[in-house]
Amino acid sequence: MTLENKFPGKDISLEDIKTKFPLSAKKNKNHKSKFKISGVEFGSKLVPIFAGPNMVESEKLIINCAKNVKKLGAHFLRGGAFKPLTFPYRSKKYTETRLEGLKWLKQAKIEAKIPVITEIMEEKYLDEVCEVADILQIGSRNMQNYPLITACAKTQKPIMLKRHYGASLRDWLGAAEYILLEGNKKVILCERGVSVPHTHRSTSRFLLDLQVIPAAQEITHLPIVSDPSHATFWREWVPSMSFASIAAGADGIMLEVHPDPKNSAVDPLQPIDFRQFKKLMRQMNKISKTFGKHIYKSR
Repeated sequence: MTLENKFPGKDISLEDIKTKFPLSAKKNKNHKSKFKISGVEFGSKLVPIFAGPNMVESEKLIINCAKNVKKLGAHFLRGGAFKPLTFPYRSKKYTETRLEGLKWLKQAKIEAKIPVITEIMEEKYLDEVCEVADILQIGSRNMQNYPLITACAKTQKPIMLKRHYGASLRDWLGAAEYILLEGNKKVILCERGVSVPHTHRSTSRFLLDLQVIPAAQEITHLPIVSDPSHATFWREWVPSMSFASIAAGADGIMLEVHPDPKNSAVDPLQPIDFRQFKKLMRQMNKISKTFGKHIYKSR
């Protein structure tokens, strides 16, 4: 299909919907993707929760996290064996566990009986990551890495596409189109914060764009997950932004949960602990019910 780039702006036009991302766009007002991943429903009344540490630090830690978040109602374990950092310098605590981390993640998945989402950074590790992951996560920095996205899409594994912190909705849906073009229909969008002049706190780099949730849902049928942990970079704000995300219509919530947040190997200001997660799950479920949804039916 050959198209002219008549509308290069950042805002979405009717022409974009017809010609730039026709597969991502709704066919009608009520069009919404519905599918299951490892038995978990997307596009239904359920609000799936992705929870776990930012990074797979050790086998003991990830198994502990997996068992606890599963017990407290999470639907997926999150954890990065491959972890991109903004700067190349690592703290003494930080060790990217990579292939060894994938083995630990697989063991956690088996022992806790919980499906896994983990990030893929390089195509050369795609087979190894696919062996463990139930969902492949394309991180924000790779949102427009089209060769990687296409390779992942061809596996037909479900994919979560995180929005780049400088990307417009138009760019984000354009990236999703690359996945759908390969016939992979299990695509989840994730808002994880955008870069703006002010974030209201010196320790925070991003601002959670709640407005993009209803804006995207006007145009696309794909489910949209919110990640308040990365967006706020401040654990005290995670609960309120989780509530606000559900109220804005988010189809799922991704949270950083760690047994000892202050000693997390990376981003120690943003994870919540198991006690906080338990309370937050109860509160989010209550709020979800206000909007005719649920995180769990009874507990």
